[in-house]
Amino acid sequence: MTKRALISVSDKTNIVPFAEGLVNLDYDIISTGGTLKVLKEAGLDVKAVEDVTDFPEILDGRVKTLHPFIHGGLLANYNKPEHKAELESHQIKPIDMVVVNLYPFKQTLDQPNVTDGEIIENIDIGGPTMLRAAAKNFEHVTVVVDPVDYEDVLSALTEKELTLAKRQELAAKVFRHTAHYDALIAGFFTSKTDDKYPETYTVTYEKVQSLRYGENPHQEAAFYKDAQEMSGSLASGKQLHGKELSYNNIQDANSALEILSEYEQHAAVAVKHMNPCGIGVGETIEAAFQKAFDADPISIFGGIVAVNREVTKDLAKKLSEIFLEIVIAPGFSDEAFNILTKKKNIRLVELNVAGERSSYQRLTTVKGGMLIQEADQAEVKTDELSYPTKRQPTEQEWKDLMFAWKAVKHVKSNAIVLAKNEQTVGVGAGQMNRVGAAKIAIEQAGDKAEKAVMASDAFFPMPDTVEAAAKAGVTAIIQPGGSKRDQDSIDTCDEAGIAMVFTGMRHFKH
Repeated sequence: MTKRALISVSDKTNIVPFAEGLVNLDYDIISTGGTLKVLKEAGLDVKAVEDVTDFPEILDGRVKTLHPFIHGGLLANYNKPEHKAELESHQIKPIDMVVVNLYPFKQTLDQPNVTDGEIIENIDIGGPTMLRAAAKNFEHVTVVVDPVDYEDVLSALTEKELTLAKRQELAAKVFRHTAHYDALIAGFFTSKTDDKYPETYTVTYEKVQSLRYGENPHQEAAFYKDAQEMSGSLASGKQLHGKELSYNNIQDANSALEILSEYEQHAAVAVKHMNPCGIGVGETIEAAFQKAFDADPISIFGGIVAVNREVTKDLAKKLSEIFLEIVIAPGFSDEAFNILTKKKNIRLVELNVAGERSSYQRLTTVKGGMLIQEADQAEVKTDELSYPTKRQPTEQEWKDLMFAWKAVKHVKSNAIVLAKNEQTVGVGAGQMNRVGAAKIAIEQAGDKAEKAVMASDAFFPMPDTVEAAAKAGVTAIIQPGGSKRDQDSIDTCDEAGIAMVFTGMRHFKH
């Protein structure tokens, strides 16, 4: 019996040569709409679906393949005699292959100024139904959803080596594809409601690349991007030079981008192990980088640098003097690019780091589950701050306090940051107690701690951190406040002449 293939594709890449290959293998072709027209114009003998169903397409094409003559031919289990008998009694012919890809829902969703009506009309109904039917019945039906697979399928058919295992592999791709498609649709409809945390939570990502390994060489890993690509995300960047990014590179680069998004002025960030080792703001991008470098010239070695202005020739010269894993910038001048690409292993990534700060949800997997929260993008409001100490911050201290508060938000808790003249001079990260983090930041700052400001990501449970700050010469502190023992810290500040600001907001980062 001649085999039949049903072809209905939105993405018509290579569909004509694939269909020609099937015809050469004695397949009859059934098709619909635009695909039918393309195949006929290519000179292929193709039968319309309505000729099979004896029923026309209706409702502007919303209904065309939803018919027993189609789905009976797809879902019959030929290992069951009763299924064969039913097909014969209803004069339904088997369909041996389905080649379908879906209406461009994601592409429509991404269009500017698209209406809800246009989005909804691009929700495919018949396509997913055929794909799922054929994939469910993979033992008897070959299903192809991705043009990438056309050549392999034709080759296997020609060699009579289209195995059950291969058909199951193709079916698995179908269910991943339809799940991805449905997740995008679910996300669209959920976004129209106020339900941020519904009874089930479905997300979908698209593979960017396999990675050589994860955090350590014995761990496998891959990089995926959000299907709704975000401006300013690493996945939206363009790598201009160097070998592929590693798992740890991607983690560090993401941290650098999140920190950089806090600053509108010329800013430079150096990151190591997902913590900033230096942040600087200046009148020029070169000055900003010099501050970031001087903040910790030891830890920057082997780190990542991100800047929010084009890399100039002068900046490139400075960057080329250090061993860096990655440089991220919105652009590189021709001279800068030529200087930096002389270093074989440095990765250069071009990225609009000044993209809009849009809200998003952060997902963290735990064994057997997942935590979901809004990303911490809150900013302090000056009218919500309180000033509990006798002395108030000076204008320069105020600038440095705001600079340090933005920085400490991105340091692992417990976190303390010392800053002076809009430059980090000491960073204490990830300690089990706050005074320990303060001691690390103060020790790193050395003489620069004198007349610096201090930022703490959470309140002081006791005055020991303030005592350490006073001893080091810190003149102003910003912290959330809210401890039962706040007064002890306030009194210690007053005794030392330190100005302290309460934000009423903490920035834990575990």
